[in-house]
Amino acid sequence: MKTSTLRSRIVHYWRKEIRPLLILGVVLFSIRSSLADWNDVPSGSMNPTIIEGDRVFVNKLAYDLKVPFTTWHIAQWSNPQRGDIVVFYSPADGTRLVKRVIGLPGDTIELRNNQLIINGKPVDYTSLNPAVSTQLPTGEQQQSQFATEQLPQHSHAVMAIPAISAAKRDFGPVTVSADHYFMMGDNRDNSFDSRYYGAVERSRIVGKATDVVFSINKNDHWLPRSQRFFKALDPKESQ
Repeated sequence: MKTSTLRSRIVHYWRKEIRPLLILGVVLFSIRSSLADWNDVPSGSMNPTIIEGDRVFVNKLAYDLKVPFTTWHIAQWSNPQRGDIVVFYSPADGTRLVKRVIGLPGDTIELRNNQLIINGKPVDYTSLNPAVSTQLPTGEQQQSQFATEQLPQHSHAVMAIPAISAAKRDFGPVTVSADHYFMMGDNRDNSFDSRYYGAVERSRIVGKATDVVFSINKNDHWLPRSQRFFKALDPKESQ
């Protein structure tokens, strides 16, 4: 009798408590896998646009719809555009990275003394609004150079750190293969990007990063940076 009662209670608990929670968990994780996600940014490779401690919103429906928990495409309605900030799996080791799309399929990409050249045409650079870099540590601001890179139909902030002697300031020219995209970090002298592992295959792209959801300052007792909460990553914000 006691065994039967215990079994009944376990079955009841499973049906009424555990199973609904498991179903809810599967649904929520499926949504995160296919529709929207967020990405923690532990490094400074996208400074000053994205800084360490930012957590960015990733729109996984920006370009296509994938099978949950995979990179298999169910449907595709768009492709990344030059200047988009995207999340993708690195061809080097599979790590999820956040970089900016610089080269589209068929483009020829070249870098000379940190000046970007696309299809034989040098990109223009103008001064950057100082407010864009004020949230970087003071020491990093002082040793860095900032500018606005005027990509065709898109402009955004970039920075260079002259003290880094090993930086890859000269590169190419290389032609981007079909169905591939050339990625670079906005922090040109401190970014592990397509200059090192080549252009990224379209299927590796997870989605488009559009906003900072929230941000914490790891160098200041993990305090929140409330001024960065829900901040758009649209390059127009950096002009």
